[in-house]
Amino acid sequence: MVRPGRNRGEWQAAAELPVARVAVDVALAHLDRPFDYRVPEHLDAVAVPGVRLRVRFAGRLVDGFLLERLAESAHPGTLAWVEKVVSPEPVLTAEVAALCRAVADRYAGVLADVLRLAVPPRHAKAEAEVPPQRAGPVAAPGEPGAWRRYPRGPALLDALAGGRSAHAVWQALPGECWPERLAEAAAATVAAGRGALLVVPDQRDVAALHGACAGLLGADAVVALTAELGPAERYRRWLAVRRGHVQVVVGTRSAAFAPVERLGLLAVWDDGDDLHAEPRAPYPRVRDVLVLRAHAAGAALLVGGYARTAEAHLLVESGWAREVIAERATVRAVMPRVTALGETDGQLARDPDSRAARLPHLAFEAARSALTAGRPVLVQVPRSGYLPWLACGTCRETARCRHCAGPLGLTGHGTRGRSGGAVFGPTPHASGTPPHAGSAGLPHCRWCGRADSAFRCPACGSRRLRAGVVGSGRTAEELGRAFPGTTVRSSGGGAPVLAEVAARPELVVATPGAEPRAAGGYGAALLLDGWALLSRPDLRVAEETLRRWLGAAALVVPHTDGGRVVVMADAAIPVVQSLVRWDPAGHAAAEFASRAEVGFPPAVRMAAVEGTAAAVADVLAELPEVVEVLGPVELDPVGTGSGSFANTADEPPEIRERALLRVPRADGRTMAAALHAAQAVRTARKESDPVRVRLDPVEIG
Repeated sequence: MVRPGRNRGEWQAAAELPVARVAVDVALAHLDRPFDYRVPEHLDAVAVPGVRLRVRFAGRLVDGFLLERLAESAHPGTLAWVEKVVSPEPVLTAEVAALCRAVADRYAGVLADVLRLAVPPRHAKAEAEVPPQRAGPVAAPGEPGAWRRYPRGPALLDALAGGRSAHAVWQALPGECWPERLAEAAAATVAAGRGALLVVPDQRDVAALHGACAGLLGADAVVALTAELGPAERYRRWLAVRRGHVQVVVGTRSAAFAPVERLGLLAVWDDGDDLHAEPRAPYPRVRDVLVLRAHAAGAALLVGGYARTAEAHLLVESGWAREVIAERATVRAVMPRVTALGETDGQLARDPDSRAARLPHLAFEAARSALTAGRPVLVQVPRSGYLPWLACGTCRETARCRHCAGPLGLTGHGTRGRSGGAVFGPTPHASGTPPHAGSAGLPHCRWCGRADSAFRCPACGSRRLRAGVVGSGRTAEELGRAFPGTTVRSSGGGAPVLAEVAARPELVVATPGAEPRAAGGYGAALLLDGWALLSRPDLRVAEETLRRWLGAAALVVPHTDGGRVVVMADAAIPVVQSLVRWDPAGHAAAEFASRAEVGFPPAVRMAAVEGTAAAVADVLAELPEVVEVLGPVELDPVGTGSGSFANTADEPPEIRERALLRVPRADGRTMAAALHAAQAVRTARKESDPVRVRLDPVEIG
C-alpha cells in the first residue's frame, strides 16, 4: 500500500479512475445528488464502490458511500480529496443503491435518509470477525403439498423453481399455516440457485417464519433481521447476507433493503399492517419498496395475507400480478361459522337487546360451547387499557376537556359498571382542585392531563359519563365475572404479547395484532366493539377493520369442528357481510371501485403536506397545475397531541396546517419531483419552519 504524504499538498491522485462519485450523508433536499472527489494514491486499493468513506463537505468531515469510480469529472474546478476510507468492506451494492434512489424519488425524499434505512451502522468488531462458512447446497423442494388447495399454487412454485419472475397476490385460507407456505416458496427459489427475502410485520411472525424456513432449508441457509437485535448481532447477520453466506432473509420492514445475492423472490405477509409503514422520512411502505425492487431486479413478488388491501388489488387489476386464491367450495369447507348481530329475525326475537349489549346472548352461547368442548376462546378488543375514552351518558357525544378540547379518560380502576358500557353519575364537584392533585378517580384529559371534576356535556347539558370504548383490561375483568372458574389471559394492551396458548378451556383477551395462536385452534372468537372500529374517521377504516377481523377469525377451527366467530356489528354493514362470506378479494374490489369513483388512493397518488401556514403555502406555490390541492385545514395545535401537555397561557399553541395533494397515477412522479424541488428551495433558503411531506400516507383522516 502506498504511504500517504505528510500533507495534502504531497498527495498524488490514483493512476486509474482517480474520481470517486460519493453519496454524502447530508439530508438536505437541495444537496440531494452525488458529489465528485479525488481518490489519493494511497487509498486507491481500498476505495472500491460500496465502501464507507469520509470526505470534507462545506468545511467539515462527513460520512458517505462511494458509488462508483470514474476516469474524469464534469466539475470544472479542482476536486477535494477523499479523506479516509472508513472500512474496506463494500457494504452498499449497486442494486441496493439504485433501489434507495428509486424509493427516494417515489416518496419525494432524500437519498441520505433512505440509505440510513438500508445500511445498518458499522460495528468494527463484528466486521473483523472471521466469516462463517457458506451454506451448503440445499435439497430440491418437495411436492407442492398444501399449495395444491389453490388452483394456481403449483404453477407459482414451478415458476419459482424455474427462476421466473412471477408476480402473485396470495389469499391465504382460514387456518392456513402461512409460515410453512412461505418457507416452501423460499425453498423452491433456493433450488433455482437464487435468494429469497421474506418480510413480515413483527417479531412473533419473524420467529414463526424463521423456524419454518430453517426446518426446510437448514439453519445455516436462513437469517433473521429485526430491530430487536443489538447493533453488533444485527450487523453480524447483515454482513452474512452481504457476503453471500446465507440465501434466505426473514425480517421486519428494514429487511426490505437487505442485500440478498442473486435475488429471486420477494415476499411480504399482511401488507396492510401499519407496522410495514416506516415512521421515518421519507416514510416508505414495504409493499411499494418490494414492488420497485422486484421490477428492477427481475425477481418474483408474492404479496400474501388473510385480507387484501386495495393496493394489492390494484396489482391484480392492472395485470401486473395474478391472484392465487382457493375455490369457494374449499373456503367454505375450512372457514368457521361467522355470525353477526341481527342477521335473522329469530336471533332478534331471542335477544331483543343484542344490538345494544356489548356481550349479547349469542356471544355467551358461542363461548360456553367452545369452553365446554375443551377449546380456548379468543376475545378481540379494539383498544388497550381500561377505559380508553369517555362519552356523555345521555347523548353519547365524546366527553372533552374544557381547557384543550382533548378526550377525557380514566387513569385508574376506580369505576365499575355494566358490560354494555359503564355509566357513571355526576362527577363530584371539587372546584379549585389543581390538576393531578388528589384526583385519581376523576376523569383526566388524555392530551393535557388535567382532571375535570365538574364535567357538563356542551351538547345536552348532562353530567353523566359512560365508557366510549371499554379497553382490554376492563374486558378481562368482566369476562372473569361472567365465566367464574375459567382462566382469563391477556395478550397485548399493556400485557405481554403471547406467542401461543395451550389447547385448554380458557379465555384469551387480545388487542388486534397480539392474538396468540392456539394449539389445535380456538373453538370460538368474539370480535367486540365493531362499531368502535368502523366509526374511526379514516379512509381505510373498512379495509383495516376487515383485516383485523380476518386475522382473528383465521385462528378458529373450521365450522365442521364447531368453530364459531361472533362479530359485534350489524349484519347489514357491507364489511360485516364480507367477513360472513369470507370474501376479502370481493371487498377489496368494491373498496377499490368506490375509491376510484371519488378519486382516492390507490386509484390516484396522494400526498400530505404539514407545517405552519406560511410554510405550507410556500410549498403549494411551487406545485404545477396538474396537482389538485385539497385544503389546507388546521391541525391540532402543537402541544395538545395525544400523550403530550398543553402549552401555558403565556405560550399560545402554534397553528399548523395540512394540505392534501392529488394527481392521477400517471402523474405521480411529477408530483413527487415537484415536492422535492419545493423542499430544495426551502432548504437552500435555510427556512426555519420544517415541512413534513408524506406521499401515499397510511392515514387520511
